[in-house]
Amino acid sequence: MAGWEQLAQDKRDAVNTLIPQGWRLEHIPSVEEQRDVTGKYVQQFLSEREVEITETDAVGIAAKTTAGDWTAVEVTKAFCHRAAIAHQLLNCLHEIFFDAAIEDAKQLDDFYAQYNRPLGPLHGVPVSLKDQFHVKGVETTMGYVGWIGTFQGKKDTGKEKVFESEMVRELRELGAILYCKTSVPHTLMAGETVNNIIGYTLNPKNRNLSAGGSSGGEGALIGLKGSPIGLGTDIGGSIRIPSAFNGLYGIRPSTGRLPYEGMANSMDGQGTVLSVVGPLATTVPSLRLMIKSLLSQEPWLHDPLVNELPWRDEQEKQILDLIGPAGKGGKLAFGVLKNDGAVAPQPPVRRAMEMVVKTLEGLGHEIIEWKAPSHKPINDLALKTWFFDGGTDIIGAFNLSGEPVSKQIGGAFGDKPFEQAKASDIAAVNVAKRELQKEYMEYWNSTKDLTSTGRPVDAMISPVAPFPAARREKYNYYGYTVWVNLLDYTSVVVPVTLADKNVDKIDTDYQPMNDIDKATQENYDPEIYDGSHVSVQLVGRRLQEEKMLAIAEYLGDALCGK
Repeated sequence: MAGWEQLAQDKRDAVNTLIPQGWRLEHIPSVEEQRDVTGKYVQQFLSEREVEITETDAVGIAAKTTAGDWTAVEVTKAFCHRAAIAHQLLNCLHEIFFDAAIEDAKQLDDFYAQYNRPLGPLHGVPVSLKDQFHVKGVETTMGYVGWIGTFQGKKDTGKEKVFESEMVRELRELGAILYCKTSVPHTLMAGETVNNIIGYTLNPKNRNLSAGGSSGGEGALIGLKGSPIGLGTDIGGSIRIPSAFNGLYGIRPSTGRLPYEGMANSMDGQGTVLSVVGPLATTVPSLRLMIKSLLSQEPWLHDPLVNELPWRDEQEKQILDLIGPAGKGGKLAFGVLKNDGAVAPQPPVRRAMEMVVKTLEGLGHEIIEWKAPSHKPINDLALKTWFFDGGTDIIGAFNLSGEPVSKQIGGAFGDKPFEQAKASDIAAVNVAKRELQKEYMEYWNSTKDLTSTGRPVDAMISPVAPFPAARREKYNYYGYTVWVNLLDYTSVVVPVTLADKNVDKIDTDYQPMNDIDKATQENYDPEIYDGSHVSVQLVGRRLQEEKMLAIAEYLGDALCGK
């Protein structure tokens, strides 16, 4: 066995050994044996009490733990158990620290017993973390074999034993329980999660498909309810993609809203299009709870890139005044992008878009066709930023161990560094970015002339990807997510429906627009996709997190018939 292979095997074994013997599955079914491992399938391995706890959302858990009705220990143990099962079925965990989590939970219970109050609003709520967060005493490999036994590739620093990311510190102050870190594609730059340490992360609803990326472990774990809420990052869709693929709500905030300080990253220092942190969960109130809690810690005092922008109730109120039970009879206006002109959505995604439009129209809201400037130059410009350093950072990380690059990554970066961008090249990209942002801003402003509300559209509706989820090695187009990152807009993913082979038939008359579009349509197989989650994204302007969460909750409830 080669050196890197042995390192990867040892790390894989070390993680799996941390699963208690009584939680290990006797048989891991093949995809053919068990395509969908959610619902009753996973419940069979849990007690009734564990099912009750793990199928309660983060808000419901917090209500129980902060009132003293549930102990932090029993909640933590239940989620550790379900997370262990999820990992065995899906390959979704990079790091397990269940024992430390249970000890933290005991301390929270002791605190409650002594003071008769919770430590904070997340008291006893388990929170999973993407493997970019540094947690003291826990490794961060980010999927790189060469990072095993190091601190971000640097050996013998001792930093990994004591250092924590800023958000981790805040979560502890809020009373959250941290118990695992989840899988990522090495480099973080892929919509599928695969690396040489744990292999490929599967979609719990349909294991034919990917859990998404780069926060794919988060998507898989929360999708199987092995976590009530988790935190991922997004530079090109990495929160929204796994949220959509796993039927979750997830928010990509604008830059500077939540702290990124002290996290591992690829191409750290590239500042044209920044990665952002955001939560993924089963409900919108859970996302709101997490963001409000983190903002209560005043992260702008500890992260120089965070805006001093506390939670704004007035943004929510503006929406609720229009659509709430005591609403004023007003309405919202939405722009709809059904096709970006480069790659058409597959049949299940087209149907989900139509469902959203009909639902909103049925509620009396206004829909206009989104005829914004082409997304192609926006997407093309964003892609340039990922190659500024000529692949030096990413290829250097692979060279630490000599491990091979996955097919999902290799096509973009290759295996040797290439010419780096000059300062003048980067400056030109930054100027072009500003001009594109200005052009799109003015288009959005102009929509006030198309709506009867007298306002520009409140949000636009778009696919997250051209497919419900990616088939292995077939994520070939990121155009529906990347544009949001360059424009730095707020985006929330809303689950809509499930793919249905009896409804979502192949469109035999469709004429592809280009080779990527042709391949995307040919990759659609109703039989393979049957039963998979289908979602959309609601996109708002910069720093409109409160407003977009309110609209997302309203739409989600309407789709569920609430």
